[in-house]
Amino acid sequence: MQQICDDLEAEHAALDAVVAPLDASAWGQSTPAAGWSIGDSISHLWFFDQRARLALHPDTVEEFRADAARLTSGLTSGVDPSVEVGRAITPAELLANWRADRSRLIALARSVDPSARIPWYGPAMAARSFITARLMETWAHGQDIRDALGLAPEATERLRHVAHIGVRARPFAYATNSRALPDADVRVELRSPSGELWEWGDASSVDRVTGSALEFCLVATQRRHVADTSLAVSGPLAAEWMGIAQAFAGPPGGGRRPGTFRS
Repeated sequence: MQQICDDLEAEHAALDAVVAPLDASAWGQSTPAAGWSIGDSISHLWFFDQRARLALHPDTVEEFRADAARLTSGLTSGVDPSVEVGRAITPAELLANWRADRSRLIALARSVDPSARIPWYGPAMAARSFITARLMETWAHGQDIRDALGLAPEATERLRHVAHIGVRARPFAYATNSRALPDADVRVELRSPSGELWEWGDASSVDRVTGSALEFCLVATQRRHVADTSLAVSGPLAAEWMGIAQAFAGPPGGGRRPGTFRS
């Protein structure tokens, strides 16, 4: 638990270093996420870091459940409260608030039993997986910001957390797309930024995804279309999964159209 909290803190710091020097006009710059600015991306992270803290603490978990019910029921209203809160304040205030609440979240997470079940908008998760998901979200929305600014992706060994969620979320990707999960496994072999080999799944499986961990994470978080990567995708089940892969909770994401970005 301490390690994933350290890694989340490092992921926060890496994104902070990107946005902190930006002037107010740059915070309004559009990102590849349709309708979202750089400031909206940070506002979204801030909003859900606050909710994550509510979900983690036993004294506020019912408050989280009530808030989640209100948020879910308002999804069809066309208003996204996770970005509206940030638009109501200045970029300097948003940055300060994000910093304060992410620090509170990590401080709380360090004291939580790693195996405790934490409610969220999708299935409940063990606390360690829950914090891992916050890292994945921070990295993914940070990628939108980096793309908006023309910066290369943040590629560190912390990507193992993102890749792990991407692999383990395969059943969810099928469920959220109203498809039956195939019985057969998909083998995943990824090369980390440092050159280490990361492996998941049955080594004898004929369906495989192999290649760069960074590219896999970009596809699993729907920040790149698989056609715009050099990932080797072998077998019909692997191809089907890579077409709907989704590491984040919620309804099916729109992803990126082929040709939007080239690796």
